[in-house]
Amino acid sequence: MMLRKYTAELLGTFILVFCGCGAMVIDQQTGGAITHVGVAITWGLIVMGLIYALGDVSGCHINPAVSIAFTLAGRFKAIHLPGYIASQLAGALLASMVLKLLFPSSPLLGATMPAGTEMQSFILELLLTFILMLVIMQVAHGSKEQGQAAAIAIGAIVGLEAMFAGPICGASMNPTRSLAPALISGHFEHLWIYLTAPFFGAALAIPLWRYLAKQDN
Repeated sequence: MMLRKYTAELLGTFILVFCGCGAMVIDQQTGGAITHVGVAITWGLIVMGLIYALGDVSGCHINPAVSIAFTLAGRFKAIHLPGYIASQLAGALLASMVLKLLFPSSPLLGATMPAGTEMQSFILELLLTFILMLVIMQVAHGSKEQGQAAAIAIGAIVGLEAMFAGPICGASMNPTRSLAPALISGHFEHLWIYLTAPFFGAALAIPLWRYLAKQDN
């Protein structure tokens, strides 16, 4: 049972990074044929599609910050957390390896880099992940997504945040999505931002969600 969930997380994160980072690589390789808007839409659409495809299997976390936040909220068992995170990292690394094989001249392979100061991107990444996690908590039930509304809402918020914040901070919101291309491309500059801010942002969304979801007596 859990092996099937781990497999779904590995596959989902592979597809996420392959399509999202792939769009960034191809946009760079073709001189902007996809455009920033196209890249943002790609991220949103692939998240939406993956929730439809894998939500009933593993919850389609495809993001260790989301898995940890679900655990903090009591909606995911901590015993399964290492397996989920390992599966997500493996899937992301495999996708980055495939992109490296297909586009060996790409310098970053879709790695996230701040355009401004590190603190600017740290705060942006924290807030972006906070907003994303708040939306996820409001539309998700346990580790299983609630049908069409969840997929559309989560995919839309990912696309929206990538659209307006991507040019400044990269709009990662996902430590594994940033770590994998950094490891394969060898570019570790500013990586600490993307390995810390999403965790803080997702965790901070949980107490606010508890407050908003609290029923008055």
